[in-house]
Amino acid sequence: MKAAIAMDVEEIYLAPGSLCFRSNPTRIRTLLGSCVSMIVWHPVRKLGGISHCLLPGRRQRGMLLDGSYVDEAFEWLMQSIQGYRSEASEYQLKLFGGGEMFPEQPRDHAAGDIASLNCAAVTAIAARLQLSPCAMDLGGTGHRSLVFDTWSGDVWVRHLSLQTVKGRHEENKRLAGR
Repeated sequence: MKAAIAMDVEEIYLAPGSLCFRSNPTRIRTLLGSCVSMIVWHPVRKLGGISHCLLPGRRQRGMLLDGSYVDEAFEWLMQSIQGYRSEASEYQLKLFGGGEMFPEQPRDHAAGDIASLNCAAVTAIAARLQLSPCAMDLGGTGHRSLVFDTWSGDVWVRHLSLQTVKGRHEENKRLAGR
């Protein structure tokens, strides 16, 4: 019979545009629609960070990094990793989100949809940084509920795809491997 080990766990809800990096046991929750989250986790030191990005980037950057943008959130995560005197290659990378929230809505094809642009940005920046995701659930339709435990690196994802055109809901579930 195993004995349960009690541990003090901080619980955080990560709002859109927010960033979080913790070295103490923390459970971080967030809800993603077209937004994306990048999670970095160090399997030896049991620390990690998460972002909740709304857009791929902005035309003119401010003085401070803004977690609302994929490019700036990645930069912030990399700075946090360096602040813990470690290298990005020591971390696991996990990518989530980018669900199309209005798939039936006509749009200007030149601009694309935010969900697809977010997915493209997060995968392109990961590739540029030579970080290969060990877990990824990007795209599709609908929203994802996400829970990240910093002490174990576990991430739980509940993806609720949208019921759009008849039969598309089941197709979305198959595409996501559910």
